[in-house]
Amino acid sequence: MAPSAGDAPAEWRVTDGFVAYPEAVAAMEQRVAAIAAGDAPEQVWLLEHPPLYTAGTGARAGQVLNARFPLHPTGRGGQVTYHGPGQRVAYVMLDLSRRTPDVRRFVATLEEWIIRTLAACGVRGERREDRVGVWVHRPGKGDGYEDKIAAIGIRLRRWVSLHGIALNVDCDLTHFAGILPCGVSEARYGVTSLADLGLPVTMAQVDMMLRREFEGLFGPTVADSPDAERPERSTPTAGGATVGRPQATDVPHPLHSTRR
Repeated sequence: MAPSAGDAPAEWRVTDGFVAYPEAVAAMEQRVAAIAAGDAPEQVWLLEHPPLYTAGTGARAGQVLNARFPLHPTGRGGQVTYHGPGQRVAYVMLDLSRRTPDVRRFVATLEEWIIRTLAACGVRGERREDRVGVWVHRPGKGDGYEDKIAAIGIRLRRWVSLHGIALNVDCDLTHFAGILPCGVSEARYGVTSLADLGLPVTMAQVDMMLRREFEGLFGPTVADSPDAERPERSTPTAGGATVGRPQATDVPHPLHSTRR
């Protein structure tokens, strides 16, 4: 999924603190429109949200068990998932028409990005054909038990991607109990984080590994401009044109919420 020769590197943006979900989506949509118009370079935006749930286009009634946090409908593919402190969300805004206009290959490369990042942390993450997300074996819980550690959910607009991945670093896993994450209800399939696996890595360390592994798959990045506009941050609460561009699209990816 490398960029075309001569294209500018993707900007790598990291926001400290917590970014409210509506402000993040608005900023992401504005940037994607600029990328599609050829007015801005691609961008990867790393952030954290206050506690909240999001419902993708595949969400179904009954997947929210206890609405203890705000629920935000969203245009990404997938079902219901959780975002919150200690989870690294990476919004990936790439122009696939300048790379490889293949949605399944893009999703597979996002999965590989997570798997390589986990490997750098000493964790073996794996894909599952019958379940969405990136999973780890939990033999200590019993035979056949696995936990999901990362989610993927995307949308394409004029072949530019929106949304991205969510990796559980050191988040409150009890917050997932309010939903059926991505519709998975079997008791032997749970949720975990790097901290839950006994790996006390910092968010800064995870960010460093994410950037290194991203560049190995998607090409070089450059730090974003410090003068760029930023959405307002919040505190946690409970309550462009190219020659030969493929046909424009604006569709959520159908592989669920934690492929999110």
